[in-house]
Amino acid sequence: MKFHQIIKSLLPVICCSSATGLWTGCASPRNSRASGRAEQPESLVLKNLLEQNSGAFDTILKNADTFRVQVLYTQIDRKKNNKPVFTHHHFNADRQLYFYPASTVKLPIALLALEKLEQLKKFGIDRNTAMITETNYSGQTAVYNDPTANDGKPSIAHYIKKIFLVSNNDAFNRLYEFLGQEYINKALRKKSYNSSRISHRLSIDLPEIENRHTNPVKLLNDTGSVLYQQNGQSSTLKFSAQKVFIGRGYMKDQKLIHEPFDFSTKNEISLADLHLVLQSVLFPGSVRKKQRFKISEDDRRFVLQYMSQYPSEALYPQYDSSVWDASGKLLLWGFQKAAIPKHIRIFNKVGGAYGFLTDVAYVVDFEKKIEFIVSATIYCNTDGIINDDRYDYEKYGFSFMKYVGQVLYDYEVSRDRKHLPDLTEFKMVYEK
Repeated sequence: MKFHQIIKSLLPVICCSSATGLWTGCASPRNSRASGRAEQPESLVLKNLLEQNSGAFDTILKNADTFRVQVLYTQIDRKKNNKPVFTHHHFNADRQLYFYPASTVKLPIALLALEKLEQLKKFGIDRNTAMITETNYSGQTAVYNDPTANDGKPSIAHYIKKIFLVSNNDAFNRLYEFLGQEYINKALRKKSYNSSRISHRLSIDLPEIENRHTNPVKLLNDTGSVLYQQNGQSSTLKFSAQKVFIGRGYMKDQKLIHEPFDFSTKNEISLADLHLVLQSVLFPGSVRKKQRFKISEDDRRFVLQYMSQYPSEALYPQYDSSVWDASGKLLLWGFQKAAIPKHIRIFNKVGGAYGFLTDVAYVVDFEKKIEFIVSATIYCNTDGIINDDRYDYEKYGFSFMKYVGQVLYDYEVSRDRKHLPDLTEFKMVYEK
């Protein structure tokens, strides 16, 4: 059967269509796995698409649990008035199946930072206001300037730029400190992103107590006067006691510890929640009001610009050729260094650490008039050892991500649409 015939044969079979949330009307859960987890039935559209075109990825798909693969895919159709209608599909999705989210947690944190700034506008503060970070607890570091900014001053805006352009970890840490651990988690729970646990900074190995304490910050006007001052914060939040152990060993102080690695206190958020966070900023009216981030339209477009802007298009910071445009666009492009056609834009946040690779993306092709949302995660660590720097990103991860994106892109090109989308809203003005 030819590819376009496969596509058409799959079209009548859909799972869990919803305009307000993901997988909220599925049929009864199928039999639980050996772990005791109850799951929703898979979408045959996505399952068959992946399997019919799997080739070299057949091993991954047949061992999806071992690779901890999850894929979520949202079709977008437009009504005559261009209003979007969403149909959600999933493969091997399970809210209880832990994966380390790595830098993907930067997406909700950036949105929460802008939401908090919205509350501070009465003090004459916006995303470009200079923010000084000071210290009052062990393990903390201060920030008084940022030479990569056009004015040399650190700000929420500049941190968000670096988060989306090159996934800068220090930028995330400064937003984590601006918000505070307790604020972050309570805010996400209030929005019903209940799978989330954001408990630590990134790339800095600090004890739990030091991650509970966050720095004092000051927001200053152009003359250096303090507009807003926030004292250091201490979180008393209690996290779930559920234990999560992965692997058969881990490296510590150059020694192999023959025990599974404990992720119980690490950051966590389900792929479904990440997918919905992305949908909420792309199409705010498509999710429940409580799930939206209360940011201005100007701030929303600022986020969309830098989610989709390529590093080569940035003026501040400037990046050399060692940072290529596709380096943060795993879905559809993998880790290839080829230039991305400018008529294709990917609004996304990628993450990778401890052998986990994850990408949450909205893909738009302005020439072919297609759009879709796809999120995927895979665990690339066949030796089962954590922190040995011998992960299988190149052997399995990057190519699988590219494969998932390409399969869905080809499907979308072939799929019939009653009304072509007007994608003008997502045409951003970039720095270069």
